[in-house]
Amino acid sequence: MVCVVSGAGTGLGRETALEMVRLGATVVGCGRRAERLAETAALAAGLPGTFGHEVLDIREEDAVDAFFDGLLERHGRLDVLVNNAGGQFLSPAEAISPKGFRTVIELNVTGTWLMSHAAATKAFIPAGRGKILSVTLSPHNGMPGMVHSGAARAAVENMMRTLAIEWSRFGVTTCAIAAGQFATETLLTKYPPELVERVAHSIPVGRTGRPEEIAWLLAYLASPAGDFYSGTTITIDGARDNWVGPWPPAEVANESGSLPRERRR
Repeated sequence: MVCVVSGAGTGLGRETALEMVRLGATVVGCGRRAERLAETAALAAGLPGTFGHEVLDIREEDAVDAFFDGLLERHGRLDVLVNNAGGQFLSPAEAISPKGFRTVIELNVTGTWLMSHAAATKAFIPAGRGKILSVTLSPHNGMPGMVHSGAARAAVENMMRTLAIEWSRFGVTTCAIAAGQFATETLLTKYPPELVERVAHSIPVGRTGRPEEIAWLLAYLASPAGDFYSGTTITIDGARDNWVGPWPPAEVANESGSLPRERRR
């Protein structure tokens, strides 16, 4: 299997790339920071598969085209594209400038489109097969301070739904994977400590996700076991999409952890 993972230098992208290599895949990682990609390569050394990498800004059409042309020249095929690269910044909606909003949209939406379109037209459609797996965000019930990212990720999810229909005639499947709060370096170091401390308490299962857990899911979907998944969004977030915090809430629970008798049904 030949697999492309964008944003492979850090976080969920790095762990996904490493998991694919552990399973014997040929992985080509891309990202904007050469030093981080080199760190991933060092971690992949000695594993059953192989990890190659290339610096790439997924917002640049010519660079994306050249990336896939080079990949196909070297490997002759592409089986899976994992659109993991993305980014945003925490800000009140009224403080986001037009430039800031465009930057997030270009990275998350335009970049995902350019990667998906190039992979499909250059590799998947000619071969009559291929998978596109795009990482988005949970929860889906609004994320204050993240209106730009929420809008972008909703666009990507709809993009995957639509492409699953249009490109099914070419043997191409597409899915979105909505990731909740995972204990990545970005979460732990780039956001206010007060916010990070509260994150685990907002998740019904009582903890943040481990990066390897989303890597396992992506590896499953990339394998033949995931061949019938298409046009859907798979949420992996410890039930945060459905509820905030533990159940039952402390203010309505009795000492045994059950709901008061008059609240039971």
